[in-house]
Amino acid sequence: MDTPRLIPTEETRRQFFAGSGLRMGAIALGMLGTGARRGSAAPASARVYPALPGFPHHKPKARALIYLHMNGAPSQIDTWDYKPRLAEYFDKDLPASVQGGQRLSTMTSGQKKFPVAPSKFTFKQSGKCGTWANVDLMPHTAKIVDRMCLIRSVNTAAINHDPACTFVMTGSEVPGKASIGSWLAYGLGSENDNLPAFVVFTPRFPDGSNGQALFTRMWSNGFLPTRYNGVALRGTGDPVLYLRNPDGVEPADRRAMLDALAKLNQSSFDRYNDPDIQGRISQYEMAYRMQTSVPELTDLSTEPKNILEMYGPNVTNPGSFAHSAIMARRLVERGVRVVQLLHRGWDQHGNLPTELGNQCKDTDQPTAALVQDLAQRGMLDETLVVWGGEFGRTVYSQGTLTRDTYGRDHHPRNFCMWMAGGGVKPGTVYGETDDFSYNIVKDPVNINDLNATILHCLGIDHDRFTYKFQGLEQKLTGVEHQRVVKEILT
Repeated sequence: MDTPRLIPTEETRRQFFAGSGLRMGAIALGMLGTGARRGSAAPASARVYPALPGFPHHKPKARALIYLHMNGAPSQIDTWDYKPRLAEYFDKDLPASVQGGQRLSTMTSGQKKFPVAPSKFTFKQSGKCGTWANVDLMPHTAKIVDRMCLIRSVNTAAINHDPACTFVMTGSEVPGKASIGSWLAYGLGSENDNLPAFVVFTPRFPDGSNGQALFTRMWSNGFLPTRYNGVALRGTGDPVLYLRNPDGVEPADRRAMLDALAKLNQSSFDRYNDPDIQGRISQYEMAYRMQTSVPELTDLSTEPKNILEMYGPNVTNPGSFAHSAIMARRLVERGVRVVQLLHRGWDQHGNLPTELGNQCKDTDQPTAALVQDLAQRGMLDETLVVWGGEFGRTVYSQGTLTRDTYGRDHHPRNFCMWMAGGGVKPGTVYGETDDFSYNIVKDPVNINDLNATILHCLGIDHDRFTYKFQGLEQKLTGVEHQRVVKEILT
């Protein structure tokens, strides 16, 4: 191994003095920004995850984000995009004028027919706002539509799961970019010094589902400093591996070991100026703090019985979606900035009614309970909840079509997502699609428009939020023009 090539070149005396003026100026500006931002509160340097100087850019409506990602792409036709006229087209070929030469996946591009498959489920107008919802599969979520903003016109460029999920979470189909949770942790920091700024759950999903793989890039720090990587809490065994001290090791022993290790790492940093060394130091320190904070976080004995019942029978079962949902509330309650739940199994190419039913049964009640729980605690106004997948599903059936069963292929042109709390207009619907839920006819919302809107709700101007990497001012929302969807904001 050629060690000198793996570390930054040591600075010469001339290089140090050439750059010291700029460094001192940046430090001074940073100190001024810290004082102006926090006033009489503790200085940013005293926090484990301080906000960047000058952040937030404007007064935020939300201070935390809970992102519920339904990995595999829920069918918008069978959940939120009600199309009653489809019954007239049952088993008829999708008109060529509707398909419009769209690129198809290899799973259906060879089909000789594209038979229209209307949803077999019951939709009703729900809440005072009258939003149409599938009351067969989502009876609990249907009851909270007055708190939601449903967006029916989300669209993406990706047609396969991995690049589409990467796009949703990082603003780019190309791996290696920073996830939205890491961006927010980097820019806004965290109000809790004993838990990570960005926490991830990957709850179990029903047996028999087509569970797509989850890649860590969906919660990766990418090119941002490593300390902003999402921390995944496990659903079985210890929430964090190797967090507990081994038998025979006392807390005082652990503290002494970490102090000695920090000195060695600091010596390496002073010599090589490698920022990853500082990230390593902070991660060791966070792990030490989490030895106390994580057991307290996961102890549900203090939760009232009525709250546990609201989340459903699986709430005390670690690794379930219900348990992850109540953990999300407890985390943001403790000042964590971003919590991400990634629930797998929403990829229904066949037997959709049964498999989608299983997915909704697993998530419907806990999802509604999370929003209601936040609202009754006065936390929903300052917490932005986002629900959605990576793309939609086709109106035509993949494979065999009957009145009782059908499948749907990938469809990037339009799909549904909803948001609640954190500055979003409640009880509203935005965007429209055609009678086949195949094309957007009004108010399209690109994935990066949505990401720009999320950042805006948390007080960040997405155009001013950049990080220099590979010669480019990287942004979560990419290099193309994106807009904040102000029509859905309060």
